[in-house]
Amino acid sequence: MPVAEVNGQHIAYDDTGGDGPALLFSHGFLMDRTMFDSQVEALSGTYRCVTWDERGFGDTPVTGPFTYWDSADDAIALMDHLGIDEAVLIGMSQGGYLSLRAAIAHPDRVRGLVLIDSGVFMDDAEALAGYEGMIQYWLSDQPLGEVGQTVAGLIIGRPDLMEKWIGIWESRDRSTVKYPGDCLLGRDDITGRVHEITCPTLILHGTEDLAIPIESAEKLCDDLPDCRGMVPVPGAAHASNMTHPNVVNPAIMDFLARLD
Repeated sequence: MPVAEVNGQHIAYDDTGGDGPALLFSHGFLMDRTMFDSQVEALSGTYRCVTWDERGFGDTPVTGPFTYWDSADDAIALMDHLGIDEAVLIGMSQGGYLSLRAAIAHPDRVRGLVLIDSGVFMDDAEALAGYEGMIQYWLSDQPLGEVGQTVAGLIIGRPDLMEKWIGIWESRDRSTVKYPGDCLLGRDDITGRVHEITCPTLILHGTEDLAIPIESAEKLCDDLPDCRGMVPVPGAAHASNMTHPNVVNPAIMDFLARLD
């Protein structure tokens, strides 16, 4: 497992290599770089696919507080480490949060954006309280049990994959969720900066996503200067790329093939 020593972090990543255009995949909260296995398999014949573990997840440790702007800088620093000048950033949920910020802070490095069940949506007070309770339970010593099933249902919604990820969560040091949880709950609202994102963007969103309403994805597509489509993924929950790659992968391929 290669590790990039950048920004004072030890970032675990995988790189398929090759001379094709670069794609940088950023995962969602509680997930890791393997959540994009299906996309890497489908795209690595044509593109250089880089997946990475964000702070506090997978094989990347976390040592203190951070923001999604810091994570955006991590993404760009990883590109520097790998000698990649420009990439299409593909982000699911929090991976999209950081990718959007990278497009604002480093527009010359972002060739395009693919946002999967992500966006600029801000949770209301009730939702924030619910997430805070979930994170506090995650940090406890109690078995995940019903909480794990609820979270897996919210993110994944497909029983076979749910059990797989619950097993992964149970096997890991759950204390690493504290700082990423603080980052998620305390993220800033970038709605007013969407107009700054001028790169081509594709949005994919599960029709059954209960974490981020699909209506917010539709509005984001309207607000972005160069949104090239908002693709609903019928029946998908929050991690539509994992459960419905038959819809997500062709849409991404078509978007990439049409980039100017």
